[in-house]
Amino acid sequence: MELQFLGTGAGVPSKGRNVSSTALKLLDERNEVWLFDVGEATQHQILETNIRPRKIAKIFISHLHGDHIFGLPGLLSSRANQGGNSPLELYGPVGLKKFVETSLGVTGTKLGYRIKYIELKTGGEIFNDSTFSVYAGKLEHRIASYGYRVVEKPRTGELLVDKLKQFNIPNGPIYGKLKAGQVVTLPDGTDLDGKDFIGPDKAGKIVSIISDTRYTPEIDHLVDHADVVVHESTFSEEDKKLAYSYFHSTASQAARVAKKCHVKGLLLTHISARYTGKSALLLQNEARKIFNNTRVVKDFDIYPVPFN
Repeated sequence: MELQFLGTGAGVPSKGRNVSSTALKLLDERNEVWLFDVGEATQHQILETNIRPRKIAKIFISHLHGDHIFGLPGLLSSRANQGGNSPLELYGPVGLKKFVETSLGVTGTKLGYRIKYIELKTGGEIFNDSTFSVYAGKLEHRIASYGYRVVEKPRTGELLVDKLKQFNIPNGPIYGKLKAGQVVTLPDGTDLDGKDFIGPDKAGKIVSIISDTRYTPEIDHLVDHADVVVHESTFSEEDKKLAYSYFHSTASQAARVAKKCHVKGLLLTHISARYTGKSALLLQNEARKIFNNTRVVKDFDIYPVPFN
């Protein structure tokens, strides 16, 4: 599991940062990629990565401001033209379906796959299967905005190969059956229960994505004990009044949340164009005074989950 940032700027694209989009790459876990927001030119950014549009299975939109959705119609169209024929799930605030269908309709765009729309009116669990759960929470922005919490289910422990050495089992199908928890009878009549040779389950990972918002207690629930939190950090603490008036967060506010909620790592994104080049490190340094394991991210940065 890893995160790749396709756009890390706020409001408008700049020479150094495109507008918002983050990819959660679940290739080992599900052979899928999930996107969080699709700002203008996201598909151009994807061309600079190893992400294949056909692998994109779910898209989560935080809110309907243009810097978070203007790239969506083009990406959906290109996905159809690049071998993507599997259904796609699209999550976001009410109005998302109308935006997509209007954009595709007036341009006469036909998709070769089905889109399932899940429009959100409130928070709570919005997806659940055998491997992952996803939760949404209402943020505090000028229009309806949602943060997301992705929770991986516990994974089956490793096969205790050393414990099996005494039985002189050749490497092959028997190991696979034991790993699956099956009972295997050896040629000498010995019965082995796979459950006796599997280590404890491994805890799943938690990733939280917090987009445009003032601080609200709902954020605490979304990020609690997360392995990685991706948090908007549009302004520095020096400009906290400006941040509040525009319904945004500062780097220090994000760091205080990370510390209070016992997260393992904090990645700051949605950086205002006023912090160009190395000046963005001002936000990182500001946050690290409160929560040390913090990074300000750049376009195309890749971070494993969790990161150190």
